[in-house]
Amino acid sequence: MNIKNLYLLLIGILLISVTACKKTPSAANNSGNVPGNPNGKDAPAGAGDGVTFINNGASAIFNLYAPNKKSVTLLGDFNNWTASSKYTMINSVDGTRWWIQVDNLDPSAEYAYEYLIDGKIKVADPYSHKILDSANDKYISASVYPNIKAYPNGKGPGIVSDIQYSAPAYTWQTTNFAPPSPKNLVIYELLVRDFVATHSYQTLTDTISYLSNLGINAIELMPVNEFEGNDSWGYNSNFMFALDKYYGTPNAYKAFIDACHAKGIAVIQDIVLEDQFGSSPMVQMYWNAATNAPAANSPWFDQTNMHPDAVGFQLNHESAATQYFTKNVIQYWMQEYKIDGFRFDQAKGFTQTNSGNSESAWAAYDPTRVNIWKNYNTFMKSLNPNFYVILEYFAVNQEESILANQGMMMWTNLSSAGEQATMGYATNPSWDLTGLFYDAYGFTAPYNLVAYFESHDEERLQFKNEAYGNSSGNYSTKNIPTGLQRDEMGAVFMFSSPGPKMLWQFGERGYDISINDASTGGRLGDKPPLWNYMSDPYRRHLYQVYSQMIKMKIKNPVFASTKFNYNLSGSIKFIQLLDPTNNVEVIGNFDVIPQPAVISFPSTGTWYDNITGTSISITSLPYNVTLAPGEYHLYSNTPLSQ
Repeated sequence: MNIKNLYLLLIGILLISVTACKKTPSAANNSGNVPGNPNGKDAPAGAGDGVTFINNGASAIFNLYAPNKKSVTLLGDFNNWTASSKYTMINSVDGTRWWIQVDNLDPSAEYAYEYLIDGKIKVADPYSHKILDSANDKYISASVYPNIKAYPNGKGPGIVSDIQYSAPAYTWQTTNFAPPSPKNLVIYELLVRDFVATHSYQTLTDTISYLSNLGINAIELMPVNEFEGNDSWGYNSNFMFALDKYYGTPNAYKAFIDACHAKGIAVIQDIVLEDQFGSSPMVQMYWNAATNAPAANSPWFDQTNMHPDAVGFQLNHESAATQYFTKNVIQYWMQEYKIDGFRFDQAKGFTQTNSGNSESAWAAYDPTRVNIWKNYNTFMKSLNPNFYVILEYFAVNQEESILANQGMMMWTNLSSAGEQATMGYATNPSWDLTGLFYDAYGFTAPYNLVAYFESHDEERLQFKNEAYGNSSGNYSTKNIPTGLQRDEMGAVFMFSSPGPKMLWQFGERGYDISINDASTGGRLGDKPPLWNYMSDPYRRHLYQVYSQMIKMKIKNPVFASTKFNYNLSGSIKFIQLLDPTNNVEVIGNFDVIPQPAVISFPSTGTWYDNITGTSISITSLPYNVTLAPGEYHLYSNTPLSQ
């Protein structure tokens, strides 16, 4: 995603660490060109990547994948962070792994540790579930994450791993959750940092009723795994198995997911597996200081980024080591946290075709990239057939259609068209909303586009209305009530089209602070939630229309119909949906002047306006009417369930 270009890379070598207390799929030789070690010895059976506790927590096996290294020594609380032969790790027979068993541990204690590689590189375990960060932990409130273990005295600076055998377990309350069908999916994207001022899972859990009342049935969280710093959008990833402590404890996150499931809401995680940043131990383990890039013998990373939007260090998804790591990350979050889907950031970047600075070359059909995603999708569906796989892709329709036919869903950015439509501009660019329908892309799979007008990457509709809206006479979309009414019209059209839809936090109340607002720190800066907007009658009405539309979309089969007609390119836009259960006619005037409309209802008779609660009698067809600017209607031949 383009926004990541605004992050500053931390390229210098940092001291880092990671923890893995849970067992992951068994270790494997997943990199070629590694000389074997005939004098080596493999770790005991059942020792997964990272840390595996045995003997009821009195012992632990540390297991690091590090091919082509000469030595690895374990440092930690258990040896006063001093390198000694006793803690020199054993090389595996295939030469790719280093392991050691540490005994006489206190099962109730927390231990910090790191690895010393070749006597000079200190890194954390890439499989860490928790890290200690001397630079950032001190800014995390105890109310968000209580009792963070003190950073090791005299150690640092940098990041070290943290493990605890007897960490408090979580007991799941909702054990029979069935995720909503993609055809009825309405996703609410949010950033924990900005949605609640405490930036905590606990407060987020306390706020679920707001989202449940809105009617959405899925929440998509921007990245929650560890990322550089605290105050971030989360796309500068470094530890893929660790939950970032800035938002709360693992059990607090599990309680949030549990509470969502209890209300019928799926939880989708935004995740970055296209690249990693400089504080990643995987980057640091194989680093070329002369080129300021990953070394040529890195099992995971390219030495040169392959596409124009690359920011961090790009993972090579044709590498067996990268595929092994990626699948372990995926499986961990699916099974440990019971999440229901991933939105994969910059999924088009899973390629080894170098497109240089050309966006069009990057978007061109790439059969190898298709095979990579088929492989990952098959793996995820083998673990959970109903798991959502959502890709930020933006490639040619041919490629996206192939992936859609495999059950993956494509992010579908309609922000420009949506902005022009609510502002009332017919050109520059077009206000054509045809992209709401899957057949506009040549797709045959009807429920595999996640269409949206707003996302974390895009400008706010209502900000654009107020700042740049069109006018005619006394009618102006810059007027706040008028702009909000046009946001309502946009929502009615978006949610009426078949397939999954997404809204970005607070779009339902006409959030109008610009994404680039300087007073809030610019594009990546903290944005206030402005809960006071709910006391404004115009914004409250927008929320009510959003809620009506979302609930009607989910409850009425007609909104998943694949029998439809539409014209979304002119000033008068319409959608007609036909289904044995009901017929729907959506009509709206997106111009800033009155416009005549010719409506071809499917039949004569009484038609109910589901937004206003009124009805009209159609005695002959077509039906001719003049619509005021911004006037819209959602008709059905029987009232829709809400």
